[in-house]
Amino acid sequence: MADYIYGSRSIIEALDAGQTLEKVFVDQEHQSDLSKELYNRLKEARIKWSTVPVQKLESLAKGGNHQGVVARVSAIEFADLETILDGLNESDPVTFLITDGVTDVRNLGAMIRTASCTGVTAVIVPAIGNAPINMDAIKTSAGAAYTVPICRPAHIKDALFQLQASEVTLCAASEKSDSSIYEHEFTPRTAIIMGSEERGVHKSVLGMCDARLRLPIVGPIGSLNVSVAAGAILFERVRQLNLSK
Repeated sequence: MADYIYGSRSIIEALDAGQTLEKVFVDQEHQSDLSKELYNRLKEARIKWSTVPVQKLESLAKGGNHQGVVARVSAIEFADLETILDGLNESDPVTFLITDGVTDVRNLGAMIRTASCTGVTAVIVPAIGNAPINMDAIKTSAGAAYTVPICRPAHIKDALFQLQASEVTLCAASEKSDSSIYEHEFTPRTAIIMGSEERGVHKSVLGMCDARLRLPIVGPIGSLNVSVAAGAILFERVRQLNLSK
């Protein structure tokens, strides 16, 4: 069950205390009344907010005096990607798992669980276009969401530029690629990008990648569930780099 706080002052105080907010809901009839201070703080923290009917706010606040604004508190504390990159040891293998539009929370949770089991350095789940890290995702991860760092940049390209600056090879999963994961030689510093369940990795993201990889499919079904595909790729990386104990 998600936790909610409400009222502009309470939300500002939560931000001052370092609380991570997942999303903010504003009364659609009174959105102009959102305090300038709160609006600036949300913009500065790159926290998404959307307008909803007042009935939605009343339901979330459970009868409390929401004053036209309610915030959903994040179920986990997110890690800072720049801090992780700055702390890397040049001699150690590094693996990042990035989601680009994975919208099913259970798929996301399963991917986080596999990431933990394959020694992934961090999972990167951009704030825009991806499923939230809520209690359903955490439950599906079997608690792995508490064991592997999860970063939440505002946009996926923010993360990709940071990774490129740290000489991390960007590999996108793509059914249209001619290169199989079993033909690809993974570099010690690799990020694996998994696209949405419907459209795959976005074209603009593919254009930034160093490699596009596919899984060979031999049966009549032409594609795999995204969490299963992520697992296959991550374990092939484990095999190649001899990371298993």
